[in-house]
Amino acid sequence: MKRILLFAVLALALCATAASAKKLIVATDTNFPPFEFKDPETGKHTGFDVELWDAIAKEIGAEYDLQPMDFNGIIPGLQSGQIDVGIAGMTIKPERAEVVDFSDPYYNAGLLILVKADNAEITDVKSLAGKIVATKLGTTSEDFAKKEAGAKEVKLFPNNDAMFMELMAGGADAVIFDSPVISEFVRTVGKEQTKIVGPLYMGQSYGIGFPKGSDLVAKVNEALKKLKDSGAYRELYIKWFGTEPK
Repeated sequence: MKRILLFAVLALALCATAASAKKLIVATDTNFPPFEFKDPETGKHTGFDVELWDAIAKEIGAEYDLQPMDFNGIIPGLQSGQIDVGIAGMTIKPERAEVVDFSDPYYNAGLLILVKADNAEITDVKSLAGKIVATKLGTTSEDFAKKEAGAKEVKLFPNNDAMFMELMAGGADAVIFDSPVISEFVRTVGKEQTKIVGPLYMGQSYGIGFPKGSDLVAKVNEALKKLKDSGAYRELYIKWFGTEPK
């Protein structure tokens, strides 16, 4: 009898150890600089989201595997339970919050319009009427472009590179997308070839996504608060955006 009890206790202990050692599957976008992108020197993904999650994981004592994927596959992955966490510059929207849970906001952004530097016709969203607009599939910018731009066509792409290439190749008159990504492109790859026109549209907040009912939400919110209180969040923000947190 004692042996049976001993084996039962050992079995329970092993199960508990296995459960606690389970690595989280953390999805991120394939290319959403400066939030996440592949470092050409190391071949590994890095960026604000990647480093922020790493700091959060250390706070909550979690091991994880980072899984870069197309943005439009992240929410379905969370819904199916194949993904434990999604951190990819994901806007907190009511329709998304119906199917996944979100952390507290960790970044405030909006949408900007990008055109070629020599484009004098497009000055704001109203002047996109009858034009071809490129943006990213499954994003807030897709919704905005379809509802507000009055464009002749809204071309949808799975990643940022394809969207920007379409503009540079002349296949689109403008790109509508998240402000930090547009600003980064103008500052780097698109320098002197592109420009931002109009104001910031649709103020929005990014949150970390989880399957509905995940017990990670409360833990991550607590970790986020600690990182902000300690100044660690501020350091990461300045490192990747060059300004104080907004």
